[in-house]
Amino acid sequence: MRLGVLDVGSNTVHLLVVDAHPGARPLPAHSHKAELRLAELLDERGAIAPDGVERLIATVRDALLAAEDKGCEEVLPFATSAVREASNADAVLARVKDETGVDLQVLTGEEEARLTFLAARRWFGWSAGKLLLLDIGGGSLEVAYGIDEDPDTAVSLPLGAGRLTAGWLPGDPADTADVKALRRHVRAQIARTVGEFSRFGKPDHVVATSKTFKQLARIAGAPGSSEGLYVQRILTRKSLEEWVPRLAAMTVPERAALPGVSEGRAGQVLAGALVAEGAMDLLGVEELEICPWALREGVILRRLDHLPEH
Repeated sequence: MRLGVLDVGSNTVHLLVVDAHPGARPLPAHSHKAELRLAELLDERGAIAPDGVERLIATVRDALLAAEDKGCEEVLPFATSAVREASNADAVLARVKDETGVDLQVLTGEEEARLTFLAARRWFGWSAGKLLLLDIGGGSLEVAYGIDEDPDTAVSLPLGAGRLTAGWLPGDPADTADVKALRRHVRAQIARTVGEFSRFGKPDHVVATSKTFKQLARIAGAPGSSEGLYVQRILTRKSLEEWVPRLAAMTVPERAALPGVSEGRAGQVLAGALVAEGAMDLLGVEELEICPWALREGVILRRLDHLPEH
């Protein structure tokens, strides 16, 4: 069957169309993306501003048309931290449903971490042993750990690259004092959860998903996307530690000129690097491997697992 998954994230609204059936890997057929930056469209009360709501409705409509054009039998719509934490979330969801017919399912942070972990587990297989997963989105950081398909523990922290950039790094280039303050904030938040993971022992394999980690790995010399999904992409803590001060000294246009960094994400890559470095350091990770599958694939896999066998 042809499935669409509609991901209303903090940075982008992304429709991924896949050809899928139980027991087989989902094959991507089409991708439709719009940069919305919901995390940056919150007013001082933490509500998604009227302009943001209008843009969200229009974007969801466009994605639905794309899903219809591509012959999707079913669309699985979900939203993550930007909608989850908006003070007017219920009103926004009601308007989206009234005007588009789409009933956006708001995932909790823990659900997000667990579904992303499922995708990583399926990608790397049982031979990867105990997996530690890191995922940096626009609004939150997810960390999950386990040996099965459902992790033993999963947490979500409000340390997304978009959220932190908007709240902590107003300057371009970033002010040194602001960078130091954000670094302290990030590490204090992550440190609270370290015990949750260390009690399970050392992981056999550490993996990371998300655009932020992919960009950081690429900056540090990993192969580009043109080399395909199956090329191993590694990010070491050492290379990240070397890059953080360099990123902090750059302007946004200078960062946008780096390999693999899109113009739309160049402003957020410093905050993302500070979160990645803090997580790797505090969790004792020397290197990690980039996983091509993430939350959207996790949502699809979970749906396929619940389809009746023919």
